[in-house]
Amino acid sequence: MSGTIEKTTEAKEASVWDKLIRISMKEAGVAIALVLILIFFSLTAPYFATPENFLKIFVQIAINTVLAAGMTFVILTGGIDLSVGSLLALCTVIGATIMIDPRFSPWQAIALASLASMGAGAILGAINGWICEKWKLPSFIVTLGMLNVASGLARVVSDNSTITGLPQPFVDFGNLIFWGVLPSIFLIAIVVVLIGWFVLRYTVFGRFVFAIGTNEEAVRLSGHEPKKYKIAVFTISGLTAGIAAMVYLLRLNVGSPVAGIGYELNAIAAVIIGGTSLSGGKGSIIGTLVGACILQVLSTGLQLLGADDNIKPIVIGAVIVLAVILDSYRGRLMRILESR
Repeated sequence: MSGTIEKTTEAKEASVWDKLIRISMKEAGVAIALVLILIFFSLTAPYFATPENFLKIFVQIAINTVLAAGMTFVILTGGIDLSVGSLLALCTVIGATIMIDPRFSPWQAIALASLASMGAGAILGAINGWICEKWKLPSFIVTLGMLNVASGLARVVSDNSTITGLPQPFVDFGNLIFWGVLPSIFLIAIVVVLIGWFVLRYTVFGRFVFAIGTNEEAVRLSGHEPKKYKIAVFTISGLTAGIAAMVYLLRLNVGSPVAGIGYELNAIAAVIIGGTSLSGGKGSIIGTLVGACILQVLSTGLQLLGADDNIKPIVIGAVIVLAVILDSYRGRLMRILESR
């Protein structure tokens, strides 16, 4: 009788551990990591746990969150988009150029600039996807080429100069802060994330995005063409680059041909740290949001601790490598748990 009780207890303990491991392998595990980092810096870094500091963090993660939301779609299909930083630069100069055009009223200029920025990003993103699928080229190479094309176009459109003098209503909206801690640009980022979450979780398109990343050939054999979905995810990535460009303009009030340098790497880092697999098929956009928060909290916390500027990239780089290593083990652990 006692042996039976012991076996039952062991089975329950194993079940609890299995559940904990499953949680740690999903978004909840990343969220727990974020909470632990927040607690650590709150206890060790002066002025970290203040409304002013959290406001600063929310302002700084907005652009990367929007870019990373679009990047999540691409990486879920097993691709990568290195062009989003340069697309952001191009879209900022397009949007700023339209907004300072005296032929338009402020509100007309803002509306046209928003449409033009998002439209340009979506079109160039679609071109990325079309070239990848037309000639079956690696997305790494194609988007690396687009990175240079968009960067050059940004310099041409802006005549290699920054563009200032944006409409005052636009500037005022960018300076809005809700409830003393939530800036308007962060709320825009949250809306983008929620839309992306809904699309991936509750639409047929979202299910096919995951399916293509898991087994593209199986999708093809089921009678569906992965090509259109893969072009669509690059279009979404370009679209979010256009939205991020408008967020950049709201934050800095200037269009610049050199904006967005290195932003693509931050976006990829947020996606990977957030738990999305580089091989595709696994991950979530909520995890991406948490990943973007982890990156910025680490950067801000280290700064408040007085860490040298050369130390911050080392720590953040180590976190990214650790996330990739964990990703390599995630699949094995989940398969072991499912086989029990």
